[in-house]
Amino acid sequence: MAFTAEKLAADDRFLAAILHCADQMLSIYRESPRIASIFAAQQRWLMAHAGFALHYGYPGDGKSGLYSGRFIDFAVRNDIASRNTAAAFMQEMLAYRFLRPVPGPDKRTRYLEPTETAEQHFTRWLVAHLMILDSLDGGERADKVSADPSAMTAAIQPRIARAIIGSEAVRNPGPTFNLFNWANTGGLVMDYLISRLPEFPRTAERVAVGPLSLREIREQFMISNTHLKRLLTQAAAMESVGWTAPSRKGDFWLSRRFILEYWNYQAAKFAIIDAAAEAVLGPAVREPQARRVS
Repeated sequence: MAFTAEKLAADDRFLAAILHCADQMLSIYRESPRIASIFAAQQRWLMAHAGFALHYGYPGDGKSGLYSGRFIDFAVRNDIASRNTAAAFMQEMLAYRFLRPVPGPDKRTRYLEPTETAEQHFTRWLVAHLMILDSLDGGERADKVSADPSAMTAAIQPRIARAIIGSEAVRNPGPTFNLFNWANTGGLVMDYLISRLPEFPRTAERVAVGPLSLREIREQFMISNTHLKRLLTQAAAMESVGWTAPSRKGDFWLSRRFILEYWNYQAAKFAIIDAAAEAVLGPAVREPQARRVS
Protein backbone atom coordinates (compact mmCIF):
# COMPACT_ATOMS: atom_id res chain seq x y z
CA MET A 1 0.00 0.00 0.00
CA ALA A 2 1.29 3.45 -0.92
CA PHE A 3 2.53 5.81 1.78
CA THR A 4 0.07 8.42 2.98
CA ALA A 5 1.12 12.01 3.61
CA GLU A 6 0.20 11.57 7.28
CA LYS A 7 2.43 8.50 7.65
CA LEU A 8 5.38 10.22 6.00
CA ALA A 9 4.95 13.39 8.03
CA ALA A 10 4.96 11.37 11.25
CA ASP A 11 8.10 9.39 10.35
CA ASP A 12 11.24 10.88 11.87
CA ARG A 13 13.32 9.19 9.15
CA PHE A 14 11.59 11.41 6.62
CA LEU A 15 13.89 14.30 7.59
CA ALA A 16 16.77 12.48 5.91
CA ALA A 17 14.58 12.02 2.85
CA ILE A 18 13.76 15.73 2.78
CA LEU A 19 17.40 16.72 3.06
CA HIS A 20 18.37 14.26 0.33
CA CYS A 21 15.64 15.61 -1.95
CA ALA A 22 16.84 19.19 -1.40
CA ASP A 23 20.40 18.10 -2.22
CA GLN A 24 19.17 16.41 -5.42
CA MET A 25 17.40 19.56 -6.60
CA LEU A 26 20.52 21.62 -5.88
CA SER A 27 22.65 19.09 -7.75
CA ILE A 28 20.42 19.34 -10.82
CA TYR A 29 20.72 23.13 -10.67
CA ARG A 30 24.50 23.04 -10.52
CA GLU A 31 24.66 20.71 -13.51
CA SER A 32 22.09 22.55 -15.62
CA PRO A 33 20.85 25.94 -14.31
CA ARG A 34 18.58 26.36 -17.32
CA ILE A 35 16.67 23.10 -16.82
CA ALA A 36 16.66 23.57 -13.05
CA SER A 37 15.07 27.00 -13.45
CA ILE A 38 11.87 25.09 -14.16
CA PHE A 39 11.97 23.76 -10.59
CA ALA A 40 12.95 27.11 -9.08
CA ALA A 41 9.41 28.47 -8.60
CA GLN A 42 6.12 26.67 -8.14
CA GLN A 43 4.34 28.29 -11.08
CA ARG A 44 6.97 27.12 -13.55
CA TRP A 45 7.07 23.67 -11.92
CA LEU A 46 3.30 23.33 -12.28
CA MET A 47 3.41 24.48 -15.90
CA ALA A 48 6.13 21.92 -16.67
CA HIS A 49 4.04 19.14 -15.12
CA ALA A 50 1.01 20.31 -17.09
CA GLY A 51 2.94 20.29 -20.36
CA PHE A 52 4.31 16.79 -19.84
CA ALA A 53 0.89 15.47 -18.82
CA LEU A 54 -0.90 16.98 -21.81
CA HIS A 55 1.73 15.42 -24.07
CA TYR A 56 1.53 11.97 -22.47
CA GLY A 57 -2.25 12.05 -21.99
CA TYR A 58 -3.91 13.90 -19.13
CA PRO A 59 -6.13 11.52 -17.12
CA GLY A 60 -9.84 12.05 -17.74
CA ASP A 61 -9.28 14.32 -20.75
CA GLY A 62 -10.42 12.91 -24.07
CA LYS A 63 -8.05 15.12 -26.05
CA SER A 64 -4.45 14.21 -26.80
CA GLY A 65 -1.33 16.10 -27.78
CA LEU A 66 0.45 19.23 -26.60
CA TYR A 67 -0.02 22.52 -28.41
CA SER A 68 0.03 26.12 -27.28
CA GLY A 69 -3.71 26.77 -27.31
CA ARG A 70 -4.50 23.69 -25.28
CA PHE A 71 -1.67 24.34 -22.81
CA ILE A 72 -2.66 27.98 -22.27
CA ASP A 73 -6.34 27.11 -21.75
CA PHE A 74 -5.35 24.38 -19.30
CA ALA A 75 -3.05 26.68 -17.29
CA VAL A 76 -5.74 29.34 -17.01
CA ARG A 77 -8.54 26.88 -16.20
CA ASN A 78 -6.52 25.30 -13.39
CA ASP A 79 -5.37 28.65 -11.95
CA ILE A 80 -1.72 27.96 -12.70
CA ALA A 81 -0.87 31.01 -14.80
CA SER A 82 -2.32 33.82 -16.88
CA ARG A 83 -2.61 33.44 -20.63
CA ASN A 84 0.39 35.69 -21.23
CA THR A 85 2.57 33.87 -18.68
CA ALA A 86 1.63 30.45 -20.07
CA ALA A 87 2.32 31.57 -23.65
CA ALA A 88 5.70 33.04 -22.65
CA PHE A 89 6.62 29.79 -20.88
CA MET A 90 5.93 27.79 -24.04
CA GLN A 91 8.08 30.12 -26.12
CA GLU A 92 10.87 29.89 -23.55
CA MET A 93 10.78 26.07 -23.61
CA LEU A 94 11.02 26.14 -27.41
CA ALA A 95 13.90 28.62 -27.32
CA TYR A 96 15.77 26.46 -24.79
CA ARG A 97 15.04 23.38 -26.92
CA PHE A 98 13.12 21.59 -24.22
CA LEU A 99 10.18 21.45 -26.65
CA ARG A 100 10.13 20.88 -30.41
CA PRO A 101 7.46 20.87 -33.13
CA VAL A 102 6.17 17.50 -34.37
CA PRO A 103 3.55 16.40 -36.92
CA GLY A 104 0.07 16.00 -35.48
CA PRO A 105 -3.40 14.83 -36.47
CA ASP A 106 -4.54 18.37 -37.28
CA LYS A 107 -2.28 20.04 -39.84
CA ARG A 108 -3.58 23.47 -38.85
CA THR A 109 -2.26 23.01 -35.30
CA ARG A 110 1.40 23.19 -34.31
CA TYR A 111 1.91 20.19 -32.07
CA LEU A 112 4.87 20.03 -29.68
CA GLU A 113 6.71 17.34 -27.72
CA PRO A 114 9.40 17.35 -25.01
CA THR A 115 12.92 16.81 -26.33
CA GLU A 116 15.13 13.99 -25.09
CA THR A 117 16.91 16.43 -22.78
CA ALA A 118 13.66 17.46 -21.11
CA GLU A 119 12.45 13.86 -20.76
CA GLN A 120 15.76 12.69 -19.34
CA HIS A 121 15.78 15.39 -16.69
CA PHE A 122 12.19 14.71 -15.71
CA THR A 123 12.89 10.99 -15.48
CA ARG A 124 15.85 11.81 -13.25
CA TRP A 125 13.53 13.85 -11.02
CA LEU A 126 11.08 10.96 -10.83
CA VAL A 127 13.71 8.27 -10.16
CA ALA A 128 15.34 10.41 -7.45
CA HIS A 129 12.02 10.63 -5.62
CA LEU A 130 11.31 6.91 -6.07
CA MET A 131 14.76 6.04 -4.71
CA ILE A 132 13.97 8.03 -1.58
CA LEU A 133 10.67 6.17 -1.16
CA ASP A 134 12.50 2.87 -1.68
CA SER A 135 14.99 3.81 1.02
CA LEU A 136 12.12 4.13 3.49
CA ASP A 137 10.52 0.74 2.90
CA GLY A 138 12.95 -1.35 0.83
CA GLY A 139 10.79 -1.15 -2.31
CA GLU A 140 12.02 -1.45 -5.89
CA ARG A 141 10.17 1.39 -7.59
CA ALA A 142 13.25 3.16 -8.96
CA ASP A 143 14.65 -0.05 -10.47
CA LYS A 144 11.37 -0.76 -12.24
CA VAL A 145 11.19 2.71 -13.77
CA SER A 146 14.87 2.67 -14.71
CA ALA A 147 14.35 -0.62 -16.59
CA ASP A 148 12.01 1.14 -19.06
CA PRO A 149 12.26 4.87 -18.30
CA SER A 150 10.39 6.28 -21.30
CA ALA A 151 7.32 4.07 -20.96
CA MET A 152 7.20 4.22 -17.18
CA THR A 153 7.58 8.00 -17.04
CA ALA A 154 4.85 8.42 -19.66
CA ALA A 155 2.51 6.25 -17.59
CA ILE A 156 3.30 7.67 -14.13
CA GLN A 157 3.80 11.39 -14.79
CA PRO A 158 0.22 12.31 -15.83
CA ARG A 159 -1.11 10.74 -12.62
CA ILE A 160 1.36 12.80 -10.60
CA ALA A 161 0.47 15.97 -12.48
CA ARG A 162 -3.27 15.58 -11.99
CA ALA A 163 -2.92 14.92 -8.27
CA ILE A 164 -0.45 17.76 -7.72
CA ILE A 165 -2.54 20.27 -9.63
CA GLY A 166 -5.55 19.32 -7.51
CA SER A 167 -3.71 19.25 -4.16
CA GLU A 168 -4.11 22.17 -1.77
CA ALA A 169 -1.39 20.67 0.46
CA VAL A 170 1.12 20.86 -2.43
CA ARG A 171 0.01 24.12 -3.97
CA ASN A 172 -0.54 26.05 -0.73
CA PRO A 173 1.58 24.55 2.09
CA GLY A 174 1.84 27.75 4.12
CA PRO A 175 2.74 31.45 3.99
CA THR A 176 6.53 31.18 4.30
CA PHE A 177 6.80 28.30 1.84
CA ASN A 178 4.62 30.25 -0.59
CA LEU A 179 6.75 33.37 -0.17
CA PHE A 180 9.84 31.50 -1.34
CA ASN A 181 8.30 29.14 -3.85
CA TRP A 182 6.37 31.74 -5.82
CA ALA A 183 9.40 34.04 -6.09
CA ASN A 184 11.82 33.76 -8.98
CA THR A 185 14.60 31.36 -7.85
CA GLY A 186 13.04 31.37 -4.38
CA GLY A 187 12.39 27.64 -4.43
CA LEU A 188 16.10 26.94 -4.84
CA VAL A 189 16.99 29.34 -2.03
CA MET A 190 14.49 27.54 0.19
CA ASP A 191 15.93 24.12 -0.74
CA TYR A 192 19.38 25.45 0.14
CA LEU A 193 18.24 26.72 3.54
CA ILE A 194 16.49 23.45 4.36
CA SER A 195 19.51 21.43 3.19
CA ARG A 196 21.53 23.15 5.94
CA LEU A 197 19.41 21.62 8.73
CA PRO A 198 21.57 19.52 11.06
CA GLU A 199 18.48 17.97 12.70
CA PHE A 200 14.90 18.83 13.58
CA PRO A 201 13.78 18.27 17.15
CA ARG A 202 10.01 18.61 16.77
CA THR A 203 9.67 20.54 20.02
CA ALA A 204 12.24 23.17 19.03
CA GLU A 205 10.79 26.55 18.08
CA ARG A 206 13.94 27.42 16.09
CA VAL A 207 16.75 25.40 14.56
CA ALA A 208 20.13 27.07 13.89
CA VAL A 209 21.82 26.14 10.60
CA GLY A 210 25.10 27.98 11.14
CA PRO A 211 26.46 31.16 9.52
CA LEU A 212 24.79 32.19 6.27
CA SER A 213 26.69 33.80 3.40
CA LEU A 214 24.39 35.93 1.25
CA ARG A 215 27.21 36.32 -1.25
CA GLU A 216 27.48 32.55 -1.63
CA ILE A 217 23.72 32.27 -2.25
CA ARG A 218 23.77 35.12 -4.78
CA GLU A 219 26.64 33.61 -6.73
CA GLN A 220 25.32 30.05 -6.59
CA PHE A 221 21.78 30.84 -7.75
CA MET A 222 22.41 33.99 -9.78
CA ILE A 223 19.95 35.97 -7.69
CA SER A 224 20.28 39.70 -7.22
CA ASN A 225 21.25 41.12 -3.84
CA THR A 226 18.05 43.18 -3.76
CA HIS A 227 15.82 40.19 -4.52
CA LEU A 228 17.54 37.94 -1.96
CA LYS A 229 17.48 40.54 0.81
CA ARG A 230 13.81 41.25 0.10
CA LEU A 231 12.96 37.55 0.43
CA LEU A 232 14.85 37.15 3.70
CA THR A 233 13.51 40.41 5.11
CA GLN A 234 9.92 39.35 4.40
CA ALA A 235 10.53 35.91 5.89
CA ALA A 236 12.14 37.50 8.96
CA ALA A 237 9.13 39.82 9.39
CA MET A 238 7.00 36.65 9.49
CA GLU A 239 9.34 35.32 12.24
CA SER A 240 10.14 32.35 10.01
CA VAL A 241 13.89 32.99 9.70
CA GLY A 242 16.46 35.17 11.40
CA TRP A 243 19.91 35.59 12.87
CA THR A 244 21.00 34.99 16.45
CA ALA A 245 22.69 38.40 16.61
CA PRO A 246 21.66 41.86 15.33
CA SER A 247 22.55 43.18 11.87
CA ARG A 248 22.47 39.71 10.31
CA LYS A 249 25.26 38.40 12.49
CA GLY A 250 25.68 35.07 14.22
CA ASP A 251 23.99 31.84 13.17
CA PHE A 252 21.00 31.78 10.85
CA TRP A 253 17.89 29.98 12.10
CA LEU A 254 14.70 28.53 10.65
CA SER A 255 11.47 28.49 12.60
CA ARG A 256 9.62 25.31 13.49
CA ARG A 257 6.59 26.56 11.53
CA PHE A 258 8.62 27.10 8.36
CA ILE A 259 10.29 23.69 8.62
CA LEU A 260 6.93 21.99 9.14
CA GLU A 261 5.47 23.75 6.10
CA TYR A 262 8.31 22.33 4.01
CA TRP A 263 8.08 18.94 5.75
CA ASN A 264 4.31 18.62 5.17
CA TYR A 265 4.63 19.79 1.57
CA GLN A 266 7.22 17.10 0.89
CA ALA A 267 5.08 14.48 2.61
CA ALA A 268 2.08 15.39 0.43
CA LYS A 269 4.20 15.39 -2.74
CA PHE A 270 5.90 12.08 -1.98
CA ALA A 271 2.54 10.47 -1.15
CA ILE A 272 1.22 11.58 -4.54
CA ILE A 273 4.28 10.20 -6.33
CA ASP A 274 4.01 6.89 -4.44
CA ALA A 275 0.30 6.52 -5.26
CA ALA A 276 0.97 7.18 -8.95
CA ALA A 277 3.85 4.70 -8.98
CA GLU A 278 1.77 2.04 -7.25
CA ALA A 279 -1.07 2.49 -9.75
CA VAL A 280 1.36 1.74 -12.62
CA LEU A 281 3.96 -0.55 -11.04
CA GLY A 282 1.85 -2.32 -8.46
CA PRO A 283 2.60 -2.42 -4.71
CA ALA A 284 6.22 -1.88 -3.77
CA VAL A 285 8.22 -5.08 -3.31
CA ARG A 286 9.69 -4.66 0.13
CA GLU A 287 12.66 -6.32 1.71
CA PRO A 288 12.21 -7.92 5.15
CA GLN A 289 14.30 -5.16 6.71
CA ALA A 290 13.63 -1.68 5.31
CA ARG A 291 16.70 0.32 4.37
CA ARG A 292 17.30 3.72 5.86
CA VAL A 293 18.21 6.88 3.96
CA SER A 294 21.95 7.41 4.16
